[in-house]
Amino acid sequence: MKTKENTLRVHSVESFGTHDGPGIRMVVFLQGCKLKCLYCHNPDSIDTHGGQEQNIEDLVNRAIHMKSYFGKKGGVTVSGGEPLLQSKELIHFFQRLKEEGINTNIDTNGRILNHFTKKLLDDYADLVMLDIKHMTEEGYQYLTGAKNKETTFKFAAYREASGKKMWLRYVLIPGITNKPELLHAMGQYFKNYKTIEKIELQPYHKLGVHKWDALGWEYQLNNIKENTEEELNEAATILKEYFKEVKVN
Repeated sequence: MKTKENTLRVHSVESFGTHDGPGIRMVVFLQGCKLKCLYCHNPDSIDTHGGQEQNIEDLVNRAIHMKSYFGKKGGVTVSGGEPLLQSKELIHFFQRLKEEGINTNIDTNGRILNHFTKKLLDDYADLVMLDIKHMTEEGYQYLTGAKNKETTFKFAAYREASGKKMWLRYVLIPGITNKPELLHAMGQYFKNYKTIEKIELQPYHKLGVHKWDALGWEYQLNNIKENTEEELNEAATILKEYFKEVKVN
């Protein structure tokens, strides 16, 4: 996607995010994604030509004005859409944030691992939150509309090799991703990773359905009910066998 080097194509900005990394954070939702997840709550962020170009220095200044709210843990998270579609421009953004002493975090589906992404990860990303969509190829294709779930796991392996911090995120969809065998498979796959500080379970919700309607798209998970407390607790109990910390958002 085309942007000027000193700009990012932005969907929206949230000033006081509390579920997008440690502490209070400014969350920059970038425009554009190559996946079309069936449960996406920001489907209007998928189109790579949507959003608005915003000057990176303006975003940095906005973050600087929030530093007193960030405290020791908070900072800036880039989410999406898929932020790593703009890896080249994010290098400049994160470089400026680091110069200002601001913590940086990337919320990503892990499908992009090119030269720019590697530099961003290695030099400027304090934390990566990696979305695990599904543990089987069939399930991955059903949920995302894309092939090759292994791209995400190669991304995870690259981050692990760097020794830098990573969190996992997993949307718990009744009947689709909350099956015990899938949760055990994920735990077994990542149990020896040293960089994973926690896994966050994202309860399934339908808050973005009206956006699908506005786009004229069919929302295919209308028959799926939101998680019960019992389902969330059961999933968390399984994952606690494998991860240091399990959080239900």
